[in-house]
Amino acid sequence: MNLFTLDNLFLLLTGLLAAYLCWYFYQRYNLHKALHNLYYLMGFAVLLISGLLLIFLGLGILKSPYVLTVSSLIPLGISMGLAEEYYPKWKTYFKWFAALGFLAIAVTSIGGMDALKKIAVPLFHGVAGLMIFFGPFYAKGAPKGFWWVGVGGFLIGLGGIALAFITLGKQLLFFSPEFVMMILTPLLFLMTGAYVLGFTKKG
Repeated sequence: MNLFTLDNLFLLLTGLLAAYLCWYFYQRYNLHKALHNLYYLMGFAVLLISGLLLIFLGLGILKSPYVLTVSSLIPLGISMGLAEEYYPKWKTYFKWFAALGFLAIAVTSIGGMDALKKIAVPLFHGVAGLMIFFGPFYAKGAPKGFWWVGVGGFLIGLGGIALAFITLGKQLLFFSPEFVMMILTPLLFLMTGAYVLGFTKKG
C-alpha cells in the first residue's frame, strides 16, 4: 500500500484542518456550553476520522454502506449546528428531519433496500447541503466572513450528491465515477478550508 499519493496528501491536509476545527469548537463549547458547538464538533470529528480511514484503507471503502451511513453525520452535524445557532424558530423541526434522514440512510443502506435508498440518500444529503449552503448567507448576527461556510456547503453538497448517485449506480450530469474520484480529495480539502475561513471569523 502506497501512502504517499496526491490523494493522501489532500486527505492529510483535510485531516489537519478538521482536527483544528474540532479543537476550535471544543474550546468554544467549554467557554459557553452552547449546544451548536457540539453539533459542529460532531461533524468535523467524523470528517477527521473518515479522512484517516480513506488514507489507510483507500477510496474503495466509500462503497461500504456503513461508511455511507457514518459519513452522513458530517452534513448532519454542520447543518444542525447552523439551525441551532442561527435559526432557533425551526431548529427542532430541522433536527427531527435530520434524525429521521440519518435513520433512513442507515436502514436502507445497511439493509440493502436499494429502491428506498435511492430516495433517502439524495433527499437527506440534498436538504442538509442546501441548509449549509444558504444558511450562512441569511444568518442574522453572523460575522461578515461567515459566507465562507456557505461556500463549504456548496462544495460538500455537490460532492456528496455526486458521490451518492455513484453509490446508487447512477451518474449525476458529467460526474462520472472516475471524475468524482479524481476531484474528491481536493474537493474535501477546499471544503474544509472554506469552513475554517468561515467559522473562525470574529467579525
